[in-house]
Amino acid sequence: MNTTSLVAVDGKMTESHRRELEAAVNLLENPHFAARLAEYAGQPLNAIVEHLPGAFNQRLRGTVRAAIFRCLEIAIESLDDDVSVSGPDWLNKVMIGVAGGVGGFFGMVALPIELPLTTALMLRAIVEIARAEGEDLGLMETRLACLEVFALGVRGPHDKLNVDYYAARLVLTRLTADVAALLSERGAVNASTPVIAKLVGEIVGRFGLVVSDMSAASFVPILGAVGGATLNVIFADHFHRVAHGHFTVRRLERIYGAESIRARYQQSRRAQPRGGLLRRLPF
Repeated sequence: MNTTSLVAVDGKMTESHRRELEAAVNLLENPHFAARLAEYAGQPLNAIVEHLPGAFNQRLRGTVRAAIFRCLEIAIESLDDDVSVSGPDWLNKVMIGVAGGVGGFFGMVALPIELPLTTALMLRAIVEIARAEGEDLGLMETRLACLEVFALGVRGPHDKLNVDYYAARLVLTRLTADVAALLSERGAVNASTPVIAKLVGEIVGRFGLVVSDMSAASFVPILGAVGGATLNVIFADHFHRVAHGHFTVRRLERIYGAESIRARYQQSRRAQPRGGLLRRLPF
């Protein structure tokens, strides 16, 4: 269906689109990821996070960086608008759950293998969500917008990253625009290139907070392989929700204009109650 046909003649937002925007605001401003993990684990994650050894935190950051860089490579080189890159949403979550189950069986030692695989699978699902919302995956800007999702699902009342969706997106969009310009000039990605390193670092700084929550929950006794699978399904569902919100907003911007949707988004955001997340590691 052509969504532009749903716009009222006088330019006002249709009731259907208004509800979609409100749903997107709720998804993007109230992710509740840490709270969901804490409920699942049966105890606060704060105490676990605070007792993680420094060496583990450093290794975790390196693993997250490797995973995000791999996703950047996939976004640049492997996403083709003519090829369906993922199966149904439920199948993607099953695959991610299986990866988490294997990781849970082998413990944290498997994280450097499991996390890049999990994030790559999630990226494929994010791409399908973008496609469903009318995005042109032939554009590098769209492909990098898929990668932005990993940095948009983090909120917290006490940490320095407690910014709204548009504030976080503004920073990311500037970086992805620089990366897209670089790629059009050089046609290749190098982790040591300053603009690439800055984009990856920005995403790692946010995405790593969510990974630290998931890693902390994995230290809860008797979770094992079943727990690892469950954690990964929660993990995947979280970013699928963020992707739905992100690309809904972008679709509505294409219909009504970016400034109009941003103003309506902020109005809806102020009207909605804010949910707080648990404090996280200072990545």
